[in-house]
Amino acid sequence: MITNQILLNTIEGLKGISRVDFCIFDTEEKVLASTFEDSQMFEGSVRSFVESQAESQVIQGYQFFKIFDEQQLEYILLVEGDSENSYMIGKMAAFQIQNLLVAYKERFDKDNFIKNLLLDNLLLVDIYNRAKKLHIDTEVKRVIFIIETSHEKDSAALDNVRVLLGGRPKDFITAVDERNIIVVKELSPKDGSRELDRMAKEMLATLKEESGDEHIHIAYGTVVNDIKEVSKSYKEAKLALDVGKIFFDEKDIVAYSTLGIGRLIYQLPLPLCKMFIREIFEGKSPDEFDEETLATINKFFENSLNVSETSRQLYIHRNTLVYRLDKLQKSTGLDLRVFEDAITFKIALMVVKYMKYMETLEY
Repeated sequence: MITNQILLNTIEGLKGISRVDFCIFDTEEKVLASTFEDSQMFEGSVRSFVESQAESQVIQGYQFFKIFDEQQLEYILLVEGDSENSYMIGKMAAFQIQNLLVAYKERFDKDNFIKNLLLDNLLLVDIYNRAKKLHIDTEVKRVIFIIETSHEKDSAALDNVRVLLGGRPKDFITAVDERNIIVVKELSPKDGSRELDRMAKEMLATLKEESGDEHIHIAYGTVVNDIKEVSKSYKEAKLALDVGKIFFDEKDIVAYSTLGIGRLIYQLPLPLCKMFIREIFEGKSPDEFDEETLATINKFFENSLNVSETSRQLYIHRNTLVYRLDKLQKSTGLDLRVFEDAITFKIALMVVKYMKYMETLEY
């Protein structure tokens, strides 16, 4: 349950304090972590100690200790030296590792609970009963952040994220698939949208700096006030991550509350989208326009249909822009200077983008 890296970090820290070498074996004599230069010389001694009834023993000038997990032998700890001081140091080290076992087991139980909570696999009564047993508050503000990186996820990756983000004890970091890392963040009563955006930016900056991964995306759902609603925030964050790839691909952070009409388009069936494009453009598609026309359209939308500002930013004469808009109206029947036509065209562009994205997934 405890990773070998955690065990190694622990005994290296203990060695730094005590100036004594340590080695941890499993019950099959495999070295899990060691500060000795050569750990293989102890294998025969470990075997005889495992088979003995003693819980601690001095063999060939070294202290041996058994570490149990609920009566089940889990590790053998070997400590340099056979003095009383070495025995005391060994007992303290064994106690430390024993506490790690308990802590990791508790976290594992909480991790399973959080995963099932996110995936909606628990009955309402089970949610509150298990939360009570695990000492998890049920009526506090929480939000879900989903972190997508270009690296594969494993237990070590999760541990690294936990360390990097420096999560508080009441925050949970887990994963329900191989693609994403999930942060269940507990909030203070005063935290709002501004604080959520700041948290996401801090996570992004920390992970990019420490991991060197430039392909990190973060999405988050809305704030919920009860533990039974955590799965709702997770679904929203997951939707924000997917929709963000289509309509906000230039952004590293996407909030569910900012998805706008993209959220609705994402839930449309493809046949309906195709029918909409066919009816609006009579068999044509907005992406068939040349780059100049598309650049003009996008800049016109960016400037809220303001002709003067658009022409200024495109470095063209106002009459040139009017000519382009008139030409577009003749070919599509839509005048972008008219609000309703502009909305129709904007939605059509988004629908085409959505259709293209879905086609890539089919392959």
